[in-house]
Amino acid sequence: MYDLIIIGSGPGGYVSAIRASQLGMQTLVIEKENLGGTCLNWGCIPTKALLKSAHVYQEILSANNYGIIQTNPPQIDMPAIVKRSRDVAAMMNKSIEFLFNKNKVSLVKGKAKLLPGNKVEVKDEQGNNSIYVGKNIIIATGSRARQIPSLPIDGKYILGYRDALILTKLPQNMVIVGSGAIGMEFADFYSSIGVNITIIEYLNRILPLEDEEVSKTMERIFRKKKINVLTSSEVIKSEINNDRVNLTIQSPKGTQIIETDLVLSAVGIQANIEDVGLEEVGIKTNKGKIDVNEYYQTNIEGYYAIGDVINTPALAHIASKEGIICVEKIAGLTPKTIDYQYFPSCIYTNPEIASFGLKEQEAINKGYTIKIGKIPFTANGKAKASGQTDGFVKLIFDQNNDKLLGAHLIGENVTEMISGLLVSHNLDATAKDLLESIHPHPTLSESIMEAAASSHNEAIHI
Repeated sequence: MYDLIIIGSGPGGYVSAIRASQLGMQTLVIEKENLGGTCLNWGCIPTKALLKSAHVYQEILSANNYGIIQTNPPQIDMPAIVKRSRDVAAMMNKSIEFLFNKNKVSLVKGKAKLLPGNKVEVKDEQGNNSIYVGKNIIIATGSRARQIPSLPIDGKYILGYRDALILTKLPQNMVIVGSGAIGMEFADFYSSIGVNITIIEYLNRILPLEDEEVSKTMERIFRKKKINVLTSSEVIKSEINNDRVNLTIQSPKGTQIIETDLVLSAVGIQANIEDVGLEEVGIKTNKGKIDVNEYYQTNIEGYYAIGDVINTPALAHIASKEGIICVEKIAGLTPKTIDYQYFPSCIYTNPEIASFGLKEQEAINKGYTIKIGKIPFTANGKAKASGQTDGFVKLIFDQNNDKLLGAHLIGENVTEMISGLLVSHNLDATAKDLLESIHPHPTLSESIMEAAASSHNEAIHI
């Protein structure tokens, strides 16, 4: 018998396993595909590798701006770009295997199904069934691309995110439906390497989960990149004709037809909770997610769930933290629970987006009297020197106690800057604390100090 069995080895599952081993638990992980789950193999990591290739290409194209003369135009080698992305994912996969061996975590490959009595049945690739017993079981089976009836994914003309990661031939045109993190990152990547991109968003602005000012800024930047953006628009039908996709779109301008080479459906994700054995065990679900308490225990003792299968933000770092908290609670510790209002959200477009906490309108709606500190990167020396002046740092403070309620950043490297702000929030830092802390010059991060100073009308460089 194992102390802990974990179904799934994504950022929630593998992190849980290693933490459990550190706490002395005999741990088994069951995985039907590759170690690392969607994030490592088909999401977070390989997409960043693709984006890096696109950013390098764009830097070469703009080399003249930095005093470097191009004698030959650069060429796109799409198979090589895809190969590099897959190689990076494969290396990360091997890293998890190494960590499992180092921490004495057992691994079984196969499809798992829960059984009553703290048991898990596993069917391997040869069709053989085995039964494993664990004192505790964590469900961390992740998610997949959500499909909508008007846009059935076929992997050839209408793509899911996995298909978009491994295209070896560039289309001339691509329509991306959905403008969350996945849609925006692929729009930026394919646009940067020469594909004509149209984004279709059902809501009235792209990046609907971000601060409205960030969304509007990003839309201006995308339009400057000649990305066509259609908001308040919906795909009501798709047809394949002569190796082309015809989309019928309902928009504020009425019904229109868009013809394109490929479509990427990026309309969200769906939890992988089918055929896992939830019904057999009696585990409750609600609207396609598993019900859990603050320590991720289901309604059945000994069974837990974390990550994309529960109703919390579907982010890799959230799943990892949930796994650690869950395992520590099982071990008898008293871990601090997650405040889901305050976690970092990052989008790796160019420029990047990073945020946490309350948005401006959200803070007002909640009854706060707020003050805002905002500094554009056009006022930052490092940004000017690097030629990356798009964007800003926007900090929202409580007028009554000067404490940080939210941070919304758009610009180069802001995904590396957001963590310090979140730590500041967690330590109850005030705007005065931030503006009085000396930041190095020249850096992008000194815009944080200037934004805090701006909220006190003490900004120097604007």
